[in-house]
Amino acid sequence: MSEWYELSFGEDYLLVYKHRDAQGAKHEVQRMIRWLELPPGARVLDLCCGMGRHSMALTEAGYIVTGVDLSEVLLREARQGDPEGKVDWYQADMRELPLTGPFDAVVNLFTSFGYFKHDAEQIRVLREVRRLLKPEAKFIIDYLNPDYTSAHLVPYSERVDDGRRIIEQRRIEDGYVIKNITITDNGIPGQGNKQDHGARKYMERIKLYSLEEFKRMLDEAGLVLDKVHGDYDEENYHPQNSRRMILIGGRK
Repeated sequence: MSEWYELSFGEDYLLVYKHRDAQGAKHEVQRMIRWLELPPGARVLDLCCGMGRHSMALTEAGYIVTGVDLSEVLLREARQGDPEGKVDWYQADMRELPLTGPFDAVVNLFTSFGYFKHDAEQIRVLREVRRLLKPEAKFIIDYLNPDYTSAHLVPYSERVDDGRRIIEQRRIEDGYVIKNITITDNGIPGQGNKQDHGARKYMERIKLYSLEEFKRMLDEAGLVLDKVHGDYDEENYHPQNSRRMILIGGRK
């Protein structure tokens, strides 16, 4: 049976998340460059690069970028956005990367972590990060803040986009934040047509890790945490109030 992350990052993902913009990625990259203290021309691995927004912003900022993702669909979009082939794109599982490095930085953005059921699998990812980092290099893991997420979770949302109804249902269950997505090509809210004819259903599941749990996994993987930010516009992390938990560190 396929895992959720093998099914959810296809054509419909492009519809559900098309609101993400390149300008926002550029702002986030500028902040990351400062946090990572990246020298000009540094080699950066964008791990779980998705449609390549951050990879392209890093390239435009003067860095040599490699983008890795499991999804053929998202990599297709990334390559279309890179007509000059400035980024090296790879399809791979983040637990076992076909790369040798070394890199001056590894970035893992927009909660592209915690996909697996067992801690040992997440630690495999972190060990790959360590393997590919230069001795003095740094990583960024941009993860959700579990306390904030639990307190501000929106259980249900619905919208129409390009004539398709998108329903998102969210819950916390057994230490995971779970989102169920239903997409229908007919059935517009308010028009009395809410049948799920031809409905396409997806599930996203992220394991919730506290900061202390993250530190334990980093330690086991041979990594150390140097700094935590609460968002791209926040220098400090506040467990109750910060939207994000952006971890910055390096090899032991």
